[in-house]
Amino acid sequence: MTAVGLDISAVQSALRADQLDGWLLYDFRGINPIASDVTAVNRQGGHLATRRWYYLIPATGEPRGLVHAIEKNSLTHLPGTSERYAGRDQLESGLRRLLTGVHRVAMEYSPGCAIPYVSRVDAGTIELVRQSGVEVVSSGDLIQRFSAVWSSAAIATHVAASAKLYRVKDRAFDAIARRLRDGIATTEYDIQQLMAGWFRDEALVTDSDPNVSAQANAGNPHYLPTATDHRAIGRDEIVLLDLWGKLDAPGAVFADITWIGFTGPRVPPRFADAFAAIARARDAAAGLVQRSAREGRELRGWEVDRAASTVLRDAGYADRILHRTGHSLGETVHGNGVNMDDYETHDDRRLLPGTGFTIEPGVYFEDFGVRTEINMIVGETDAAITGEVQKEIVRLV
Repeated sequence: MTAVGLDISAVQSALRADQLDGWLLYDFRGINPIASDVTAVNRQGGHLATRRWYYLIPATGEPRGLVHAIEKNSLTHLPGTSERYAGRDQLESGLRRLLTGVHRVAMEYSPGCAIPYVSRVDAGTIELVRQSGVEVVSSGDLIQRFSAVWSSAAIATHVAASAKLYRVKDRAFDAIARRLRDGIATTEYDIQQLMAGWFRDEALVTDSDPNVSAQANAGNPHYLPTATDHRAIGRDEIVLLDLWGKLDAPGAVFADITWIGFTGPRVPPRFADAFAAIARARDAAAGLVQRSAREGRELRGWEVDRAASTVLRDAGYADRILHRTGHSLGETVHGNGVNMDDYETHDDRRLLPGTGFTIEPGVYFEDFGVRTEINMIVGETDAAITGEVQKEIVRLV
């Protein structure tokens, strides 16, 4: 086990099981965040990493690297030896030496860009590796095992962040209800900024203020109110809250939830029916994950998406689906692991114990949209949902 938590012997066992000669990790100025995450190259103080670097973990033997001469310490925190290059001729000859004896290597590559979240290495670099007579295959399953699996400490940060998000969600719904009851005009942006303040109170960090979407804006899955672009929240309207955050601590991982409220005493059947459909879709997907974990059955991301989308299609909402069922969670809100996706991509990566992700089916119309989002963690013999599951639209007045 290295200082960055990368278990070289476990990687080598996985490579041998998959009949691979090595895993070639490569980055240039952050274009491959997976390689940076696995190796922690960009988290090492005292030096820069602005030039191309390569780190080969072979199926047997000692790891070896290739680094620029002006950044000779880029890989010194990792096991193995490193050769240095300066000019482009030295780079190409050094890469050939690095790959000596390697015939089949995994890289962050996806044939046909079928899974773009994996496809991080540029085509030119793939060509350069192939020129050395090496076959390049996808590292998708390796990423899932060695970048997306959470430690018990990481899981604890997720659970803590989830509890904080639920408190912020409750406070936001209470604020909307109180303002409507007291006749105080309010907007999506007003509520969003209140929530941003509560994030600070809860010591949560995030990459964006929360999404507060009323009525027609809820039909736009990635809408975000701003100071100049937002609408008032009125009576008898859908209000969608989507919020994500993590603890402000090293190694903390995200939680991400979405809830739906209604600013009237009686939810119209059209809204209620749409929400009931996405709730059934969510429960079908989550149930499949839990059954598979309990039975020890291998499950892949596309299967979870299909379980949810089948429910929505059978309910007549096929043309109202705009996105996959869920995404990986990690130190970034969209993690490096398997997504619940047979819609935007066909994600055939496995759901491994210790991985966390969202289940968030939604349907969208011109005048409104609904989405329900929960988080799940796969264990050795079961799968857990973190936080409360929304059963019906919350009536705010």
